[in-house]
Amino acid sequence: MPFSSSYFPYRSVNSFSSIAIDYVEGATDLKAFYQHTANVEGIKEAISQRMAFNTNRKLLVDYLHYQYGKFAINEAVKKNIDSLLEANCFTITTAHQPNIFTGHLYFIYKILHAIKLAETLQQQLPQYNFVPVYYMGSEDADLDELGEVHINGTTYRWQTNQTGAVGRMKVDKAFVGLMDSIHAQLGVEPYGNEIMQKVKAAYSLNKTIEQATFELVHELFKDYGLIILLPDAAKLKASFAPVIEKELKESFSQKAVLQTMQHFPEQYKIQAAGRAINLFYLEEGYRERIEKQGNIYRVANLGRNWNENAMLLELENNPAAFSPNVILRPVFQEWILPNIAFIGGGGELAYWLELKKVFEAVNVPYPVLVLRNSFTLVNKNTAEKIAALDMTADNFFQSASALLERVIKKHSEVQLDLSEQLAQLNSLYQQLKTLAAAADTTLEKHVVALHLAADKKLVQLEKKMYRAEKKRFEAMQRKIEAVKNDLYPTGNLQERVDNLLPWYAVYGPTFINQLYEHSLSLEQQFCLLEENS
Repeated sequence: MPFSSSYFPYRSVNSFSSIAIDYVEGATDLKAFYQHTANVEGIKEAISQRMAFNTNRKLLVDYLHYQYGKFAINEAVKKNIDSLLEANCFTITTAHQPNIFTGHLYFIYKILHAIKLAETLQQQLPQYNFVPVYYMGSEDADLDELGEVHINGTTYRWQTNQTGAVGRMKVDKAFVGLMDSIHAQLGVEPYGNEIMQKVKAAYSLNKTIEQATFELVHELFKDYGLIILLPDAAKLKASFAPVIEKELKESFSQKAVLQTMQHFPEQYKIQAAGRAINLFYLEEGYRERIEKQGNIYRVANLGRNWNENAMLLELENNPAAFSPNVILRPVFQEWILPNIAFIGGGGELAYWLELKKVFEAVNVPYPVLVLRNSFTLVNKNTAEKIAALDMTADNFFQSASALLERVIKKHSEVQLDLSEQLAQLNSLYQQLKTLAAAADTTLEKHVVALHLAADKKLVQLEKKMYRAEKKRFEAMQRKIEAVKNDLYPTGNLQERVDNLLPWYAVYGPTFINQLYEHSLSLEQQFCLLEENS
């Protein structure tokens, strides 16, 4: 079933951080913290800077061919990989951890945004080639976040004893049981069996989460030519060794971030101040901080110690063990990819805005930052509920209480607004103040006190009248709250709670196609996507 779209400024949605909104609107306070404006001119500037940087394209393409070697990849993906060898080819990148079953809906939105922006730029700047890339943050060790998924109000959590980088964990029997439970829930839907077959083919027993996520995302987006990059690789990290060495010797990234923080606008929350060494040590079952005490490098939880020479030798012999954290990961991404634009959520853009000087310290080009597309999906059932309330979907950008107040004021037969009476009261007490002052000037303060007390009582009366009338609209309140819960489950934007699987189970591959058709590129607006009746 096709959907219809309508677009709104992010500020009007009442669900986004001030820093994200201000960035999109080009606030002056933030301009010193990024390099290029998110428009075609900014893209051209980013291309110019990128062309002056010596990206190791052959290393990247050779690695991608190795990475995809087990698959009979389609022509769209193969063409995009091979095109990366050309000096006029650039990537449009989004990044995300390997959340099980793709995690929240915005994971899909980010990828489709990268695809749509690459396609749009190809049309606008035909002298270049643009390739969409999903960079997988598979070294993230936060299983509490990555190992949970919400499907139609039910929370599914992967219970496993595995530790360390989630991407290196393996599908176990508990994970297979999780898939069976989800399949039992979704199998009754028209495309439930289809999507669960794709999921089970990807997440087969003993496969790593990184590989399983790669296979599922490849299956969903291969026809769009999406390239998936798995950066947890010795050869890629070896190429990044000069930056890792600089970090180990100089702790340069924290110094750069702290310098930025001294001038960062006070109204915004600092996202990631970083550490003295913004690297982890990675091995099977562990991702632990590298710390320096005096002249010794330590990984305390592993009982490992190195002097500087030994640490640099470890880097040379075992580069895969070095894992950039949130401060250096973006630099690693831009080091290995010929990237010109990064698509991220509000939180991601917030910490990227802290990193410009980190990029400058190692002479790596800083990309155009693009706030990812956001959607609220309105299915036919919810649309009917909204219509019955004589409202539109965008009305629900407001709180449920504000919507109920609007309904009551529109339909109540009782006068609930006492502003006219308050004005009359004010006029009366002004007259009384004049009369009292004529009799005795000391009485003027007494009249003012009476006025304030009466005013307060009248405001209280107005609130009590509203509460009394509100009880007559309890059925309407329940209907409003039901719609609000459809669009804002658990009080959050739908895209931050819901998962792809139940939507695919109902609509099939058409669902992803519809999201793609209604995705924007550089327009930076919020989309309401409503199912046609």
